[in-house]
Amino acid sequence: MHHSRAPAILAVVLTCFTNSSPRAAECDDLIARHMIGQAMLAAQFVAAAEKAGMMTAQINSVLNTVAAGSAIEEFWITDSAGHAYLTNTGIDFGFSPDPAQQPQASAFWALLDGREKVVVQEPRKREIDNRIFQYVGVAGVDKPRIVQVGVSEKNLPVCK
Repeated sequence: MHHSRAPAILAVVLTCFTNSSPRAAECDDLIARHMIGQAMLAAQFVAAAEKAGMMTAQINSVLNTVAAGSAIEEFWITDSAGHAYLTNTGIDFGFSPDPAQQPQASAFWALLDGREKVVVQEPRKREIDNRIFQYVGVAGVDKPRIVQVGVSEKNLPVCK
């Protein structure tokens, strides 16, 4: 498993350690594309797991295992009302469409109401604790929902 990720990780590292600004943009784009893939896989997994009758605790256990063994630190997967009931964080969180209430998280509401299929957010402070995180979300494949993955600045390469 670790060997199959090595070429992708090497590509990110090599792309990120060059100095020109087009390279920085390419590096940021590459990271975002990897995170989109991870969110898309999470969306497919959750749809299949729920269809197969897996309980919330079982799904959250799998999300915990994935987070513990990868650079993805957080999964936030909602129901159709924006409540994140599937997560590895243990935090009860509901997404709001109101940017005044949630300047960072509200951007992902567009996945729930169908305006967007993918939302990529630049690394920024989040509402719950002011840590710097990059979040990428995709729309649910089985029903309206937000499927979001998050990585903190400690696991994000610096693209310059």
